[in-house]
Amino acid sequence: MSLSSIIESMIFAADSPLSLDRLCDLLQEYTRDDIKAALAELQVFHEERAGGFHLAEVAGGWQFRTRADMHDYVIRHVKARAVKFSPSALETLAIIAYRQPVTRAEVEYLRGVDCGGVLKALLEKKLIRILGKKDIPGRPLIYGTSKEFLEIFGLKDLKGLPTLKEIQALDETPHYEQQEELPLAPVPDHIASQPPSDQSA
Repeated sequence: MSLSSIIESMIFAADSPLSLDRLCDLLQEYTRDDIKAALAELQVFHEERAGGFHLAEVAGGWQFRTRADMHDYVIRHVKARAVKFSPSALETLAIIAYRQPVTRAEVEYLRGVDCGGVLKALLEKKLIRILGKKDIPGRPLIYGTSKEFLEIFGLKDLKGLPTLKEIQALDETPHYEQQEELPLAPVPDHIASQPPSDQSA
């Protein structure tokens, strides 16, 4: 029985991504380098196989995921786990993701509205977590994103978040949609001076 087969079965059966450290704890009869080599072998195997799923590094661990181009087919059979976000929740989550660690007061300053209910909802969905207390008067709680946040958005780590430049590029008009205004010939004076015709029946 090969090490790659053992690791493959463990990742397949896991409810959440398995980290390298966790695999090393579970497979103490193997060296860390052997486990890393087996993971790399598995990743190459599934890429070359080009099947319906692949081995991805997500949220600090390894997990089998269906390929993005199979999405339309997968949802015919399985209703994907959906996390619905209100605009306020998305805005709050984005602020926390990019500005963490951040306090409630800092989030509310940036949003301009009370965020208590939204923060509670995000905590309940385990998309954010309490990191501790800020060392200032009142010692307010500080918030950051969770491993579940990385898993849901398919991120290896926070470095995978799009940059501000990439986000701004989404609002730019694609080159092929850009078109200069067509020059219009001047309206002759004898036409411009005529009153509009009555088109009513």
